Amino acid sequence: MSFDEEWAELRAAAERSAMRINSVADEGSGGGAPDLVVTRADLNRIGEDAHELRGRLSKQGDHARPSTFDAAIALTHGEFVSGSALLKVHDRWSIHLKTLLDACGQIANHLDFTKAVHSEDDVRVEGDMAPVSKLTEYLK
Repeated sequence: MSFDEEWAELRAAAERSAMRINSVADEGSGGGAPDLVVTRADLNRIGEDAHELRGRLSKQGDHARPSTFDAAIALTHGEFVSGSALLKVHDRWSIHLKTLLDACGQIANHLDFTKAVHSEDDVRVEGDMAPVSKLTEYLK
């Protein structure tokens, strides 16, 4: 195949798949419904779940920590080697629990922020479109 033939073939393929502005893809062409749709109700539900999980984790996730610490100290004072190992478990658990609590809080806060930003965007877009709708009324 010559360069000119290959170039013509590539140009034809590019024209077939060119982006169409202000149009909708034909049925069956792979276009159509968006892949990801998230509603405010979805964001609310996820944020509430993250907030609830954080609350439950802060109460129930720390339930065994004080007794684990007391057992580690008692074992260490009794000169058991497992005392220092249990203290490490206690410390690691505390670190990971705090990390998980922070992550749940960040998820809930981020979703609240996202909802607020999108609400502001909706108001701005509605305000931007108001002059256009007035113009459309005059053109009828």
